[in-house]
Amino acid sequence: MDARRVDDVTARLRAAGCVFAEEEAALLLDASPGDEGALERMVADRVGGRPLEAILGWADFAGLRVLVDDGVFVPRRRTEVLARVAALGLREGAVVVDMCCGTGAVALALRTAARRAGLAVTVLASDLDPAAVANARRNLEPPVGSVFEGDLFAALPEELRGRIDVLAVNAPYVPSAGISTMPPEARDHEPRLALDGGSDGLDVHRQVAAEVATWLAPGGLVAIETSEAQASGTAALLAAAGLAVEVVHDDDLDGTAVAGRMPSRSASAARI
Repeated sequence: MDARRVDDVTARLRAAGCVFAEEEAALLLDASPGDEGALERMVADRVGGRPLEAILGWADFAGLRVLVDDGVFVPRRRTEVLARVAALGLREGAVVVDMCCGTGAVALALRTAARRAGLAVTVLASDLDPAAVANARRNLEPPVGSVFEGDLFAALPEELRGRIDVLAVNAPYVPSAGISTMPPEARDHEPRLALDGGSDGLDVHRQVAAEVATWLAPGGLVAIETSEAQASGTAALLAAAGLAVEVVHDDDLDGTAVAGRMPSRSASAARI
């Protein structure tokens, strides 16, 4: 790779405000070997604020290459915390659902974790955005699992009610007033419905908490991504739904997830 060309692209990206300009320059050059026209188009797109992952057509998530289409929410490294917490609920024969799936990155990571552990699981995903559903299907169908289009639990087959062992939710949690302060690659290139969580960022979390207990299996786990500041609010919603709650934060990834565990049948019987 031409060091001078790397320096030139890096300088242009840095001037445009790209924090990881050198790493991005290397990726763009690698994606356009010897094609100066393609490189120029990609650099111009990135300088204009288009997400790097949409330009490349993929994102690195939990060590996996996830396909990313234009206009779809880009998986963040912080969401690896959500995938890690959700993986704690994996077991043989588990039914796993990635809700608000976007590209399907979390579903892909959970299926990979299950395979590495030698577990056979059923992995499903859902999203309200038709573009996200199409993108997730490219990543998941086949052989990972089916992707459904619709609003939260309404998207899922009724026969899953009371049978979900692992529910991973990356619902929007940015307060409406905070959208304007987000980086341009998010606020200008990703769908608002994937970002806007209402006045306090918890509107969709409330909707999930209101129904989650009827969809989880006994002992089932729900994991919801949130911010560190909002975690107590998300945790309170799940606790009010009757779940045992834990907040997990990773400083290195700057990621936070709230886990809620349904009582097992034996625990429920003991209380009765």
